[in-house]
Amino acid sequence: MIDFKNVSKVYDNGTKALHNVNIHIDKGEFVFVVGASGAGKSTFLKLIMREEVPSSGTIVIKGYNLNEMKKKKIPYFRRNMGIVFQDFRLIPTMTVYDNVAFAMRVVGAREKDIRKRVPYVINIVGLSAKARNYPNELSGGEQQRVALARALANNADIIIADEPTGNVDPQMSLEIVELLTRLNEAGTTVIMVTHAHDLVKKFDKRVITLESGEVVADGMIENGELPIQSAAHLNLEKQTIEEKYSSKEEEAKPEEKTEEKVNEDFLDAIISDNDSYRIYLEQDSEKEGENQ
Repeated sequence: MIDFKNVSKVYDNGTKALHNVNIHIDKGEFVFVVGASGAGKSTFLKLIMREEVPSSGTIVIKGYNLNEMKKKKIPYFRRNMGIVFQDFRLIPTMTVYDNVAFAMRVVGAREKDIRKRVPYVINIVGLSAKARNYPNELSGGEQQRVALARALANNADIIIADEPTGNVDPQMSLEIVELLTRLNEAGTTVIMVTHAHDLVKKFDKRVITLESGEVVADGMIENGELPIQSAAHLNLEKQTIEEKYSSKEEEAKPEEKTEEKVNEDFLDAIISDNDSYRIYLEQDSEKEGENQ
């Protein structure tokens, strides 16, 4: 489903974020990505979301070659993903229901489908009783669950969780990961970036460790410890990935999907920096005021 082949990323200011990264993630996997600040975790996610393109190497996701993807196709590609952030990014003037519904409205979903889907995903995250509450009436953990419900609204194949437990207490952190685990067991691919090693050790999942832009370990948790692999093991794994990639490259074809109207400004803002997101919300509020 996700293939990074010899991927490196160097930013215009000379920062070397990733170096020769080879990763294969199968459909339905749950993968933790860990590493210290500056290890390359954020760049890894930006590449998956096609917010950045690699300086070298190839990225293929669900048969789509992200290196060759045209800008106008990016919003439609991102519809395959549900994205959850550390800072929630909820719209403060909207209720829980409308925050989740908004994610469907911007892609042109029918109100009939929204009325059916939104209560369903709100129930999945355990917030049916608070569907009419506003974000400021919720705890941090509840706000994160709303963000997760929004990520699920369009029935995404892949959930990208970027430090989703960073602003919640330890107990709620466990609940968030357990919820992601249940979604994964239902078939959703989950990629969670975190620096919380103690939390990761509580779950029997695959862990990819980044250090200075390189994959230094990739394996399953064993006896509550993160995987540690030798350079020789990593080289062998790289070879295996390359073989797997070359065999899939010929077979992989983009999945056929009907293109629906997408609010590109919102989708760009929702995965970019907070300032862009706030600017979008302010503009959207102004438009709404004009319409009223």
